Amino acid sequence: MKATCQAHSNIALTKYWGKRDKQLMLPNNGSVSMTLDKFFTQTTVAFDPKFKKDEFVLNGKTLAEGEEYSEVKGHLNLIRTMAKGKENAKVVSNNNFPTAAGLASSASGLAALSMAAAKAAGLNLNEKELSILSRRGSGSASRSIRGGFVHWLKGEKSDGSDSFGDQIASAEHWPEFRMIVNIVKTTQKKWKSRAGMAQTVATCPYYPTWAQTADADTLSMRELILKKDFTGVGQLAEFNALKMHATMITTRPSILYWQPTTVELMHNLMAWRDEGLESYFTMDAGPQVKVMCLEKNEKKLVSKLKEIQGLEKIEVCKAGPDAKFLDKHLF
Repeated sequence: MKATCQAHSNIALTKYWGKRDKQLMLPNNGSVSMTLDKFFTQTTVAFDPKFKKDEFVLNGKTLAEGEEYSEVKGHLNLIRTMAKGKENAKVVSNNNFPTAAGLASSASGLAALSMAAAKAAGLNLNEKELSILSRRGSGSASRSIRGGFVHWLKGEKSDGSDSFGDQIASAEHWPEFRMIVNIVKTTQKKWKSRAGMAQTVATCPYYPTWAQTADADTLSMRELILKKDFTGVGQLAEFNALKMHATMITTRPSILYWQPTTVELMHNLMAWRDEGLESYFTMDAGPQVKVMCLEKNEKKLVSKLKEIQGLEKIEVCKAGPDAKFLDKHLF
């Protein structure tokens, strides 16, 4: 069987940083994200006895070894076990945005892989089950099965059955909300999120404080989104992101994703806000600065952002849709 899925990346408004179970990808804290309408991954998966080994093609490049190939093969093994199948698979996946550059390509990638592979293997999984399966490949992928605004529940059970992405509100809930993605640098980052996260948990003296406050931030964010309180969402998202990056900076060795343009953007946004142009920033594990604003301020902000040297691209995103199956396959 063959199946193709399109899943969108998401940007966390309150962050996930640190695992309590690395094998099951169970987080130390919950998180809330916004699914992006413009950034997505399309993935086609086929299981067939004619394949002599698992084949993986990412953005037109065949990967036969290395970390990414191993991760995909491991996820396929999990799905084969669930489906009681043995056939090798061919996976072709394309991102319409930079890979491993701090734009959640692993979130959309593993969500698309999970949905397509599960269907191709003959599994009939609901959205909760697909979110749990996606989480096993990449924690943030649990949030990319659903559109709009999503709460990844930390869960309490050791088997992970209560840790999945729960949609807070659909994409239609807040049509005025904007996320302006500013691409500072599109090369792959030195520290992949998974490695950086483990290093922070192991060596950062301030990590316990992050862990103690992160869940409260997430519960507050959920309520602020439901109320469409833009000032509250922006202030909390910015503070939460800076707290997370503070733990990275104080890790040994220090993890500093910021580029000079990253810092310039943060200073400018704070200054513009003081001048009455309300906007807030957030960053995941990478140099990319995402700016939150309302529709009424979008054009003015984009105009100001275009004046900053060092920005390779500016994309204005709205809340995006659920992951979906496509009729057109990539091979």
